[in-house]
Amino acid sequence: MSRTEATPLPAPAPLPPPRLPDLARSIRRQRRVPRTLHVGLLSLASLAAGLVFAGDLRAEDGSFQTVASIRAAAEGALASPGARIEASLDPALRMPPCPHALQAQALSAVNVEVSCPDGWRLFVPVRVQRVQPVVVLTAAVAPGQPVPASAVGVETRDTARLGAAPLTDPAQAIGQTLRLGGQAGQVLRRSDLVAQAVVKRGEPVALVAGGGGFEVRMAGRALADAGTGEVVRVENLSSRRVLSGVVAAPGEVRVGR
Repeated sequence: MSRTEATPLPAPAPLPPPRLPDLARSIRRQRRVPRTLHVGLLSLASLAAGLVFAGDLRAEDGSFQTVASIRAAAEGALASPGARIEASLDPALRMPPCPHALQAQALSAVNVEVSCPDGWRLFVPVRVQRVQPVVVLTAAVAPGQPVPASAVGVETRDTARLGAAPLTDPAQAIGQTLRLGGQAGQVLRRSDLVAQAVVKRGEPVALVAGGGGFEVRMAGRALADAGTGEVVRVENLSSRRVLSGVVAAPGEVRVGR
């Protein structure tokens, strides 16, 4: 039996040598990314250095605009009688010196723009307090009870936080009936009090009219309770007319001419 001989496979064809232009392009592609990153880092470093350098140029003599001058300009923009104004500024603030007078403009009740003409601008937050003497309770008074003179005093408060207008004269509260509150330290407003009635409904009152050196008194009757200074409706007992007048004193109502 004859033996079959194996036929050898042909050897693979050799690869062509790489061309130099292709090899160069491959090397450039491999280097492109790190080079771009390197250039980017250099650009950021240069920008940061430029910012610092620019800041040095704007105050190259080492001087800065004083924080006190900026604060004074901001507070002056909202200055008014009876107001306390406080500008909020960082003591470490460094602004280039301004060769001109600072300008300040109130943008709102809590914000002021301070600027150097043809230079920088700065927005400064401010706090405004409007203080004035107001009437306060110096001792507790129960609602429904008259306010005694010993329980009222005058203190200086920030009225911007109080809302409704407070009383400013203790005489406006003494003898009035407390409607709301009653704690010591309470600021008194007109709405907290009820005037003590010196004219009562159904009781006789004197109707007073006149002016220019003469006065006429007539008999009348009150149609409601009222305190001094309050308006009350009354009836003229002679004419039976119903009028409106202002309580001038206990039992006395001043009516129109």
